Amino acid sequence: MFVKICGITSEEDALLAVAMGADAVGFIFAPSRRQISATRARDIAKRLPPEVLTVGVFRDEAPQRVVEVIQAAGLRAAQLDGHEPPDITKWVRKRVSYVIQGFTAGDPNLARADEYGADSILIGSSAPGQGQMFDWSLAEGAPSGRKVIMCGGLTPENVADAIERVAPWGVDVATGVEVDGGEPGQKDPRKVRAFIANARAAAPRRYTSTSASAPYDWLEE
Repeated sequence: MFVKICGITSEEDALLAVAMGADAVGFIFAPSRRQISATRARDIAKRLPPEVLTVGVFRDEAPQRVVEVIQAAGLRAAQLDGHEPPDITKWVRKRVSYVIQGFTAGDPNLARADEYGADSILIGSSAPGQGQMFDWSLAEGAPSGRKVIMCGGLTPENVADAIERVAPWGVDVATGVEVDGGEPGQKDPRKVRAFIANARAAAPRRYTSTSASAPYDWLEE
């Protein structure tokens, strides 16, 4: 189970997420209470292990700007959470090594996800970043065989139920693991630990190689 902790605003929280076992961390460049500068994201990202996927999150941004920010921040992936048409996503993918295309649950374009050329697709609520849950049955419209990441209203308490219901390839959380009443983006270590543990426990058991020299690589799944 791929787990992404999003809305990272501090080095402490990024290192916390990685220490707890997160596969990816997200930095939000779209308008948000958790928005971060490329310079700050770069300073944080360079402290993280190379196997962690560092993701820049954008919404309806000019594609040239997306690539510029990703390169300036030294990130490995771009997440497009707006209404980007397939040609924009493909343009970005030619210049960024990994792209996640976001869709609102129930979006009719979800059935055309293959046309975007993204490495994985993310399905969330109509109000990203607000921690709002959506009708999980709406995620069933995604093309089969795609790497689907689920987000929106997930918490340590409901992530196992969401995985059982939707069977996504991965899960993404921001609000659901933040400190109650804390600063925007500030993560609660207990919530982060519980979220990742519950997500992993709920995921179907994977085949494990008997070779110690062949660690699991989610990028090859």
